[in-house]
Amino acid sequence: MFIGEYKYNLDTKNRLALPSKFRKLFNSGAVITRGLDNCLFIYTAKEWNKLVEKLAGLPISQAKSRAFSRLMLAGAMDVRLDTQGRIILPDYLKEFANLSKKVIVAGLYNRLEVWDEKLWSKYQRTSEKDSNEIAEGLVDLGI
Repeated sequence: MFIGEYKYNLDTKNRLALPSKFRKLFNSGAVITRGLDNCLFIYTAKEWNKLVEKLAGLPISQAKSRAFSRLMLAGAMDVRLDTQGRIILPDYLKEFANLSKKVIVAGLYNRLEVWDEKLWSKYQRTSEKDSNEIAEGLVDLGI
């Protein structure tokens, strides 16, 4: 399970180190793709395959299903960790997430998210301010 918040710097070759405690989980490879809220999602190969199965089951006749599948699949790229535990971010994904040098890698159960540090701070402030309202909205989910 991925949890926690980690600060990293992108180097000049767009290499991003992943948290050392998670690196073994990516031995079989990883997939990075466009995420939601202007961040990137990184999945292990196993978790990616689970997501792809769900996406394949969406009705192709519905525009929102097609759009979400395109967002997740067309922008995806297989990546491998180098010997220092880094991955290379493609330029189009770096641009999508507005990543500068300073980034946050956040663990969210079955995936990692990569955020520009300033965008993450702004998102966190808004979420924390609205936390009561967000929590109340989740009551129907049993949380």
